[in-house]
Amino acid sequence: MDSLSFIQWCLENLNYWTITLLMAIESSFIPFPSEVVIPPAAYMAAATGELNVYLVALFGTLGADIGALINYFLAKWIGRPLVYRFANSRFGHMCLIDESKVEKAEDYFNKHGIMSTFFGRLVPAVRQLISIPAGLAKMNLSKFILFTTLGAGVWNAILAFIGYHLQSVVPQDQLMAKVTEYSSEIGYVFIALAVIIVGYLVYKAWKK
Repeated sequence: MDSLSFIQWCLENLNYWTITLLMAIESSFIPFPSEVVIPPAAYMAAATGELNVYLVALFGTLGADIGALINYFLAKWIGRPLVYRFANSRFGHMCLIDESKVEKAEDYFNKHGIMSTFFGRLVPAVRQLISIPAGLAKMNLSKFILFTTLGAGVWNAILAFIGYHLQSVVPQDQLMAKVTEYSSEIGYVFIALAVIIVGYLVYKAWKK
């Protein structure tokens, strides 16, 4: 079974174990959209009762933490030169990673500090890679886990809420289109909130 077939099998057999595994993949150096995991699982929870929507969000967050820790330790151990060499390699491109994406995540981390591991989990195109600059900066592990868990937990709770409540109004074959629409809009809201909060903190520091 190749990797794509394995992922498809997991999506067709969603349970707490496969949710955790797929979310670990989503959060590691193999980007995989959480929107195709959490909302369908929450949709299933509402439709069949075979899953509990709160446990869907919980195990999704556990998987996100596992994947984030993989990125964190890899970046911490191998260092910036090898991270960028990987990003520019053929395998890195196969994982949908390139130098510009890593630079974007690193710039985001440098601008927003350790809180970026929270806000970054809520921002499209930064979510999967924000753990890499945290590892490169050797961020305190307990703080990294705390902010990653909080950010991933908020995002997964939102996706679970969307999937659960769409079950009563949207046919299953239209679920992903609606989830993509809503998650993009919510992502832009979080970007705006992050800018406002950081701007406020900078203003307070300047006033002092």
